[in-house]
Amino acid sequence: MEVIRTVKVKLDVPTERCDALHQTKNQFLHCANTTAEWAWRHPNDYCVTSKQKAENALYDQLREDTDYMHANLVQKGIRRAIEATKSGVARLKKGDNTSQPHFDAWSVVYDKRSATFHRDHVSLSTVNGRVECDYVIPDDPEGTPIGEYLLNEDYEFRMSTLQYDRPTESFYLHARMRRIESDESSTTSSDPKHRTVLGVDLNVDGSLAVTSTGAFIGNSDEMNHRRREFEKIRGSMQQAGTRSAHLSIQSMKDREHRWMQDELHRASNQILEEARNHGCTHIAFENLTDIRKRMVSAKRFHTWAFQRLYQYVEYKAEMFGIKVEQVSPAYTSQRCSSCGFTHESNRRSKHQFVCQKCEYELNADYNASKNIARKLLKRLHSGQKSSGGGAPCQCALTSGTLNLNGEFSAYSVTEAEGESTDKPTTSVVGY
Repeated sequence: MEVIRTVKVKLDVPTERCDALHQTKNQFLHCANTTAEWAWRHPNDYCVTSKQKAENALYDQLREDTDYMHANLVQKGIRRAIEATKSGVARLKKGDNTSQPHFDAWSVVYDKRSATFHRDHVSLSTVNGRVECDYVIPDDPEGTPIGEYLLNEDYEFRMSTLQYDRPTESFYLHARMRRIESDESSTTSSDPKHRTVLGVDLNVDGSLAVTSTGAFIGNSDEMNHRRREFEKIRGSMQQAGTRSAHLSIQSMKDREHRWMQDELHRASNQILEEARNHGCTHIAFENLTDIRKRMVSAKRFHTWAFQRLYQYVEYKAEMFGIKVEQVSPAYTSQRCSSCGFTHESNRRSKHQFVCQKCEYELNADYNASKNIARKLLKRLHSGQKSSGGGAPCQCALTSGTLNLNGEFSAYSVTEAEGESTDKPTTSVVGY
């Protein structure tokens, strides 16, 4: 399994060479915006989403426009625009409003053809020759991303992005590092002995995440409260309109962002701990695409938090060989995880689920998490090619595992599903 890590490292750029990087950024964005304008033909004609077609049509022109900037940078600019156009076309197909992509953020994409990466410095191609930049490395990098990945010989450099921070006038390289896998480890990971799924349900209130093992993780209510308090204070400071107020708002925003990220990291660590403690090979989330449409009370903040939590779990799980996948959210909150009866009236309230058929009663979010796990379980089971059924597929619960046939296996004879907040017994766990 490929493991990728992104490390942000500050660059020590010679003062006299800063302008070369700024000019390169301008030419890179020119390539991207010119391509976007050429490719985006909505609504009068179809949009072009072929990278090869765009390069054939624009490459020579853009090389000339940019005074023959490095060929790879021109290609990367073209491809950035085409990828954005593809996303726009996908949104149009779903009936969403969108417009021609436009790029103005300070960034340039480099790979091994346009840059030479070293453990202590990087050489970057620009419109005015190569620029050699040392990394600004902390005195004690051990335990930091720089020490664990950038300086680690077990990781190799991949495509990276150069960015510029205007307030501090500093350049940063967001280096993508890939772990070098041995043949032995790749063979082992591709032949799992079993498949056990942990389901995770995400919420805009109550617990941030609820797992199929009965763990209630994080506090969405507290996150919402902190967010509202920040908005109130920011609103009052904006009315002042002073530079001091503006700086205070920015400082508060940074603190709020750090606090939120710390909470999401804690939640992701707890989800991963649940998966590892229960021997899970897979973690299942609902598909987060268009979550604001599906969850009426979900705001842009929730969308950001859910996406970031999923990303944290995904990249951390890679280190332990655990796969993280998404499943369709359809009917996960209406289906009874005990008998399978599906009806909207099963959901009594935000947090109460009572099956109208078998009278199974439990926390609604916990019920949904088990249904999410079951959906991935079915996908994994149907994907097995072995005539004998392949590796065992099962859902991780509080006190044992459950397969698609409703067969429950307790972790020990003394454990019971009653440890969970919904208090079901082993007699009603089956499907």
